[in-house]
Amino acid sequence: MTDERVYLTYILDSISNIQDLAAQGRTALEAAKHDRAAVLYYLHTLAEATQRLSETMKACYPHIPWIAIGGFRNRLVHGYLDVNWNVIWDVIDHNLQPLKEAMSTALESNNPSSADPSE
Repeated sequence: MTDERVYLTYILDSISNIQDLAAQGRTALEAAKHDRAAVLYYLHTLAEATQRLSETMKACYPHIPWIAIGGFRNRLVHGYLDVNWNVIWDVIDHNLQPLKEAMSTALESNNPSSADPSE
């Protein structure tokens, strides 16, 4: 089984990459074909990575809509011809930062070097 830190790190890196691409603004992002493709790739794979986190880990962050993230991933993968950029931009604007904060906290909590040496 893969260490959850691998998934947490991947999720955080993907969010940072998406935020970097989105920093140019919605109009510029939508006009840049390769940047749009990169955003969709990162969203798809980070959503997949969240599905590989343990239920115990997910339970620590009940404010994150885990089921909705899985559904979103399915829409991206199976409905790739019908991508709604209003939805994508809403995810970028409203959902990525809370997920980033939760995954940063989870990674810190899951870091063996931060564990109490007396345990």
